[in-house]
Amino acid sequence: MSESPLAVFPPDAAPAALSSARFGLAAHLGIEFVEATPTYLRARMPVDERTKQPYGLLHGGASAALAETLGSVASHLVSPERMIVGLEINANHIRAVREGFVYGTVTALHIGSSTHVWDIKIRDEEGRLVCVSRLTIAVLNRPSPPPLV
Repeated sequence: MSESPLAVFPPDAAPAALSSARFGLAAHLGIEFVEATPTYLRARMPVDERTKQPYGLLHGGASAALAETLGSVASHLVSPERMIVGLEINANHIRAVREGFVYGTVTALHIGSSTHVWDIKIRDEEGRLVCVSRLTIAVLNRPSPPPLV
C-alpha cells in the first residue's frame, strides 16, 4: 500500500526565498534550492573540490549536510515560530558521484508538535539514487531573549 505524500509546505514557498542556504555550511558547500511544492522541497549541491573526499568522490558528509539542510529548512517552513534543531540523522550511501550536481528531495514522514521526521533522497544528474537519509528534528520553543541589564 502506497501512502500519499504529506502536503505540509506553504503553496507560496519559493526556492529563492529559502534563505538558509545563503550562509554558513550550506553556502560554503554551494547548496541552492531549486524547487518547492506543497509536498516536497528540492535543492542541489555541486560535486567539486568543496564536496569531494580524497579519492575524488562525493564525500558522505557532504551528502549528510545536504540532507540536514533540506530537512531543517523544511521544518522551519512548517513551524516558523519554533526553534528547529537536528536530533538524529542517518544516511546510506548507495552510488558514487565524481562530478556535476546532486539533487536532494525532502518529503515529510511525520509532523508532530515536538518532532518532525523527514525522508531525503539524493540523486545524480541522471536521476540515479546516490543516498537515502532520514532526519529527525526537535521542534522547540524559542528561548526568551536575555533581559537587558
